[in-house]
Amino acid sequence: MKLVGLTGGIASGKSTVSRMLQEQNIPIIDADKIARQVVEPGQEANRLIRKYFGDEVFLPNGEINRPRLGEVIFADPAKRKILNQCTHPAVRKEMLRQAFFHWIKGADVVVLDVPLLLESGMDKLVGTTVVVFCSEVLQLQRLMNRDGLSEEAATQRIRAQMPLNDKVARADVVLDNSTNIAQLETQVKNLITRIKPSPITWLLEYAGPPAVLVGAFVVIKLYAPRLLLSLGN
Repeated sequence: MKLVGLTGGIASGKSTVSRMLQEQNIPIIDADKIARQVVEPGQEANRLIRKYFGDEVFLPNGEINRPRLGEVIFADPAKRKILNQCTHPAVRKEMLRQAFFHWIKGADVVVLDVPLLLESGMDKLVGTTVVVFCSEVLQLQRLMNRDGLSEEAATQRIRAQMPLNDKVARADVVLDNSTNIAQLETQVKNLITRIKPSPITWLLEYAGPPAVLVGAFVVIKLYAPRLLLSLGN
C-alpha cells in the first residue's frame, strides 16, 4: 500500500483537493478531523489542554472554544507548540490505526491529509509528498473571505505556518491552485494516475510482507527440528 502525504498552507485549497480525491474513491485519512475528535470532552488531549491553557479556552459544555484557543496559539509560538504536544500523539496513533485498517482492506493507495505534514516530520512516513500551492496574496484574500478575519489576523495565521514556498521546495508533486477549479481538477486527475500503483506493484506491496513472514515460519517449522537434531548429534 502506498502512502501519500497531502499538505499545503491555510486557505491554499488542500481541503478542496482532498475532497476531489475522495470523490475518486481514494481513501483519505484526515488529520484535522481526527484532531477535532481527540479533543472532545473525556479525551486525554482535552484534559491536557485544560491543564495548560485553563478554563478560558473551554465552552460551558466542556468542548474547546476554538476561536478563543486560536487567538491564543496564533499569537504565541510557545503555546502553539504546547498545544501540538497535547494533541499530536493521539492524532498520530489514530492515523496509524486507520492506515492499518485500509491496508487490511487491500487499499492500493491511501492519502494522509495533514496540514503540518512537513513541520511534524510525518513526511518521512509517506512515499510521495503533495503540496497544494497558491500565491500568498491569493491565500490572504481567501482566508479573510472564508473566516471573516481582518488582514492582520489572517496574516498572523499565515505567518504561524511554514512558508508555502518552503513546502513547495520539499514536495514531490505541486498542485497549483492559483487559477480555477477546472484546472485544479485536471491536476488532481493527473496526480491519481501518478500515485496509483500497477496491479503487480500492489500485489507485491500488499502480499509481499505477509508472504515473507509465512515463508519464514514454514522454513523454521520444517528445518528447526532437523537443525536441533544435528546439533544434538
